[in-house]
Order: sequence, then structure tokens, then C-alpha cells
Amino acid sequence: MKKIRPLYDRVLIERVAEDNTTAGGIVIPPSAQEKAQEGLVVAVGTGRINDDGSQTPLQVKEGDKVFFGKYSGTEVDDSHLIIREEEILGIVE
Repeated sequence: MKKIRPLYDRVLIERVAEDNTTAGGIVIPPSAQEKAQEGLVVAVGTGRINDDGSQTPLQVKEGDKVFFGKYSGTEVDDSHLIIREEEILGIVE
């Protein structure tokens, strides 16, 4: 993958691979799997620019595991996407 540095309040996320086998042992083919809504923060922007020109730092940081909406962000490739911090639903602790 290319080296990408998100701008402002955007975050680069790598999707976490989901298990492709059911509890009963049935293997789900890639074409039938939904994309993960959980990922690892790879890179963060510098922060949100406020109306007065000041900058607010982001709450997430590199290495955080996060949940995000199903249709959030812009796909970079099969496993990475760029989303705004406000589209992140929560941080897994």
C-alpha cells in the first residue's frame, strides 16, 4: 500500500479481518462476507480546524481499535479506508 497521511480530522483505518468460519465449521466464501466495521487506526490527521482558526486535536490515536458505520468513509483499497473522526462510533478498550 502507498504511504498515506490523512489531513485535518481524517483517520486512516485498516479493517480487522473477520473470522470466515461459522461456529458449525462452515467456511464462508469471500464473496458472501460483509466488510468489517471494526478496524485499527493506522494514521491520524493533525486535527479539526475550528471557525476561529484554532485547531482541536483528535481523540483517536494510532494503534486504537475502533468501530465505524457500515457506509462510512472512502475506500483506499480492500483493507483500508479514510474516514472523518466524527464517523467513528467508539474505541475498543
